Amino acid sequence: MTTPLTHFDAQGQAHMVDVSAKAETHRVAVAAGEIRMQPETFALIASGTAKKGDVLGVARIAAIQGAKRCSDLVPLCHPLPITRVKVEFELDEAASRVLCRAQVETLGRTGVEMEALCAVQVGLLTIYDMCKAADRGMVIDRVRVLEKQGGKSGEWRAADTVLPSA
Repeated sequence: MTTPLTHFDAQGQAHMVDVSAKAETHRVAVAAGEIRMQPETFALIASGTAKKGDVLGVARIAAIQGAKRCSDLVPLCHPLPITRVKVEFELDEAASRVLCRAQVETLGRTGVEMEALCAVQVGLLTIYDMCKAADRGMVIDRVRVLEKQGGKSGEWRAADTVLPSA
């Protein structure tokens, strides 16, 4: 069985990819996503008056923790020595949405795309959790990898990197 999916062996069984022969390189991944909400909920976040406190401050710490714990959540993801996690939020009042962007870096044998995606998802989930009493209809959307650098495949960038500009 030949497949471009590296997490399956020749018999089609799931396995953790062997990266021992890969060179250690500086690897970077950037992911982003958004959470849309009612204007009143957005105002609570923007003003810092949400009942549970500083929503974006807590979400930033949660996003960093999400990157660090990625291999605990994604079964075939390698545990990596993360060297940097940068999380930014952008408030878009016109669309009543919060954009999240996470950049994760390591010096290692495999990329950090999964860690960047986990950071964004956990950050956005934390916003949902902290604001759900005000708005259960919030929508998390457009979570994706925007770019990656390092390793044998080099650099890759999404064709449309509109989200977010921060």
